[in-house]
Amino acid sequence: MKNLKVALLQLMPEDILEGNMQKGLNYCRKSKEMGADIALFPEMWSIGYEIPEDIDELKVNAVSANSDFVNSFGELAKKLNMAIGITFLEKYDPLPRNTLCLFDRFGNKVLTYAKVHTCDFGDECRLTPGEDFYVTDLDTEQGNVKIGAMICYDREFPESARILMLKGAEIILVPNACPMEINRISQLRARAYENMVGIATVNYPKGKPDCNGHSSAFDGIAYRPSDFSSRDTLIIEADEREGIYIADFPIDEIREYRSSEVHGNAFRHPQKYKLLISESIEEPFIRKDYRR
Repeated sequence: MKNLKVALLQLMPEDILEGNMQKGLNYCRKSKEMGADIALFPEMWSIGYEIPEDIDELKVNAVSANSDFVNSFGELAKKLNMAIGITFLEKYDPLPRNTLCLFDRFGNKVLTYAKVHTCDFGDECRLTPGEDFYVTDLDTEQGNVKIGAMICYDREFPESARILMLKGAEIILVPNACPMEINRISQLRARAYENMVGIATVNYPKGKPDCNGHSSAFDGIAYRPSDFSSRDTLIIEADEREGIYIADFPIDEIREYRSSEVHGNAFRHPQKYKLLISESIEEPFIRKDYRR
C-alpha cells in the first residue's frame, strides 16, 4: 500500500460540547484537503480534557458512544471517505470512561477503546478504566492497515504497546493531554522501536493548561539497508502551536522491516516472563490510590 497519512489535530478546545463538535468537524474537513487517511483528536476532545470533582457534574458532561456528538464524526467520515478517531468522555456505569472511537471511511465504528491505565493518582480516579486493548483492520484508500490504540498514560507501560503489537497492530493511535517533554517523547520512541510499530500521538497545544503541543509520530524503523548506522524513527514532531500536523507512515517499508528485524515478537521468551502477570505489589511501589 502507499504511505498512510495521519492528521494529528493539535487543537485548542472550545468551552462547550457543541463548540468542540463544530470545530472538530471543520478540522476534519481541512485534514481531508491535506490528504489525510485518518484524522486523530487529542484526549477527551468532547470536553477538552476537563474532569470535574463533582460526580454529578462529571456524569452530566459525559456523552454516550451513540450520541449525536460521536455519530456526527461517523457521518462525516463517510462523506469525506476518511477515517476519524474521535475522543470523548463516555457515559458509562458506574462512572464515565475516557474513550476513543475510530470510524472507518465508510462511517462504520470499527474500534472503541477506553483508557486502561487511568491516572488514579489524579482526577481520573473518578473514571472507569477500560478492560483490554484492541486492534482492528482499517480499510483506507491506500489499502488495509491494522490499527490499535492507547491513551496518554497507557504509553508509560511497555505492556500496552506490546499487547497491541502481539495482536497485530501496525500503527498505534495515541490521544494525549499532558506536557510532552523529552522523557514522555522518549517513551513513545521506545514503544515504536521495541515493537517495530508506527505510533501517532496528538496532544493539545500550548495554552491548554498542562499541555504544550509537541504531537509526534514514529515509524519504528531503526535500521535501513542503505544506512551505515541506526536512525531516529521520528517522522514528525509538532511545535507548541495549534494546527494540523501530517504524519506520513511508509507502511510497505514498515512491513518489510517487521518481516526481517529482531524486535517485536521475533525472539521473545514469554515462558520466562511469568512474574509479569503477578498481581503482587511490594515496597517501594505500594500506593494507597491504586485500583485493580
